[in-house]
Amino acid sequence: MEVLLAGEAGAGRTNEDYAIAAPGIAIVLDGVTQLSGLETGCVHDPAWLVRTLGVCLVEALSADQTSALDRVLAAAIGRLRESHGGGCDLTNPNSPSATVAMVRERGDRVDYLVLCDSSVVIENSDGITVVRDDRTDRLEAYDRHTVARLRNRAGGFWVASTEPAAAAEAVTGSVARAGLHRLVLCTDGVSRLTEFFQFGWAEVLELVERSGPRAVIDAVRRCERTRPDLLARPGRRPPKQHDDATLIVWRYL
Repeated sequence: MEVLLAGEAGAGRTNEDYAIAAPGIAIVLDGVTQLSGLETGCVHDPAWLVRTLGVCLVEALSADQTSALDRVLAAAIGRLRESHGGGCDLTNPNSPSATVAMVRERGDRVDYLVLCDSSVVIENSDGITVVRDDRTDRLEAYDRHTVARLRNRAGGFWVASTEPAAAAEAVTGSVARAGLHRLVLCTDGVSRLTEFFQFGWAEVLELVERSGPRAVIDAVRRCERTRPDLLARPGRRPPKQHDDATLIVWRYL
């Protein structure tokens, strides 16, 4: 197996993505950017959260190599809660949060988990399968009050934050290790190539094969500069022109 990784912060911002790759595991986290003036009840920011959650996930995966990934994520969120200390209001619905994409080799299977809008892309002998959690695409409204009310609630959407129970709502599954060609884990700063800029995942994987994962981020940046109009979404505030972008590629040789 060959593991490749690339990442870049959005222009002029702290990078709120975080990626970890080790033998048999890969994790990509995307901290949810906090809106200006939003009261979170927490002394920490999204960059702290993704770094701390990443450590908690590696510890949980190392300690338990057989449990389902949603249970592993729940344990990690529990440890994350303890890391906040006593100065944070963990009942605040705007507490810092993150999306999660994670894979783990387990014998002759590869398990995957996706929570919120990061992605896992699987290329095997059957073709290309994209694992997404698209619940944020179907909210009734996108103002800050509605989003806070629907975060980690039935009928809304789920993120890794203060509630271990959110992990049970992740999209999970497994595929046979035999026949796997490639796995890509990425934040939505990368998947906007396919969601907004009219790339197909086959094109993205071909670009990775030809020029490596850095070339994918370069393609994102070119599209953001030349076609920012394509990022508009009806009923939602304009997204960041340049988002944090991170991807891990597992390539089976």
